Amino acid sequence: MNVIIIEDEKPSARRLQRMLERVNVQVDQMLHSVEESVEWFANNDHPDLIFLDIQLSDGLSFEIFDEVEVNSAIIFTTAFDEYALQAFKLNSIDYLLKPIDEEELEKAVQKFNERAPQAQNVQLNFDDIKKLLTNPVEREYKKRFTTRIGQHIKMIPVDEIECFFSENKGTYAHTRDGRNYLLDPTLEQLEGEISPETFFRINRKFYVNINAIKDIISYTNSRLQLKLYSYNEQEVIVARERVKDFKLWLE
Repeated sequence: MNVIIIEDEKPSARRLQRMLERVNVQVDQMLHSVEESVEWFANNDHPDLIFLDIQLSDGLSFEIFDEVEVNSAIIFTTAFDEYALQAFKLNSIDYLLKPIDEEELEKAVQKFNERAPQAQNVQLNFDDIKKLLTNPVEREYKKRFTTRIGQHIKMIPVDEIECFFSENKGTYAHTRDGRNYLLDPTLEQLEGEISPETFFRINRKFYVNINAIKDIISYTNSRLQLKLYSYNEQEVIVARERVKDFKLWLE
């Protein structure tokens, strides 16, 4: 299997390469921009599979396919929320949500192997994806969550939640008054239920509320540490792969 990675953040590209090597997939080439990719595809045999970031340093990766016809299977690596990802499902394109989980990566590779060569030579239509990314439809997000406390059901307004976090296979909401409440949905299920303008997934274990961030501190390995107003049970760290998108979200 011939595989290439298109990712503008070189550390993220190298990390993905190492993860693929651990599942016995050899990466043949790493590209880092739309311009570089267009030139490469024009002068080289196309791979069986592309791991493709959406937002590259010089534009959206879809622009590559406006310039050259690519017949490779594609797995997107993206930080976009679940709502936008509905378009990928419509186009039968696989995706991995950043920060990439190694188990999910292995499943995606296995899925590709099972459906190849049907996954190749498919005419991909990116119109739905472009529309959702550039003109997202207004949607309603949850205004409150419920949790059971003994025989009672408590309502928790979303604007009182500082962060959502996972611990011991449970998902919790931490509120401004310093309390933790066990919720039914997983962090992945929360993706389409909370506003991406208010909440950001900083790593595999945390969503944070932008209004709960008291301080942002440079941390080891190009990461960021967040200080929240009431949550202090463990360090709240922005994963290195999420730092760029986190800074854009803050703006």
